[in-house]
Amino acid sequence: MALTDKYKELLDLATLNNLLVSESGNVLKIEGTVPTAEVKNKLWEIYKQIDPQFKSNDLVLNVKTAVTDGGKVRVVTQESRLNIRKGPGTDQPIVGKAQKGEIITLISKTNDQWWLVRDVDGEEGYCYSQYLEPVQ
Repeated sequence: MALTDKYKELLDLATLNNLLVSESGNVLKIEGTVPTAEVKNKLWEIYKQIDPQFKSNDLVLNVKTAVTDGGKVRVVTQESRLNIRKGPGTDQPIVGKAQKGEIITLISKTNDQWWLVRDVDGEEGYCYSQYLEPVQ
């Protein structure tokens, strides 16, 4: 099955949002900026439906949101730094880390467990929500 067929629903949404789509070496890449966190979360939902364990290794989803300033949250880990992951799940690669006590930007609450955040360096990804608390 061709990657364009396998990921048709994902590609349709990517095209609708003017994302850059390319294919090289049996890997499909979707990159760019989407207007809202809801669109980014929908892309990840579709991807998870197609490849529930994210194990095919035939797709790179490198998408950021256009949101530049949302609410602020504080990292409340016990001792270690908080992992910021590419997608919502512990099986996703770590793209950054936030220090205990650091205040970062909340883009959206993807679900009860995973929140989409942007750290002070501009890195965007998903964190486990139990280690974040809203800043008043």
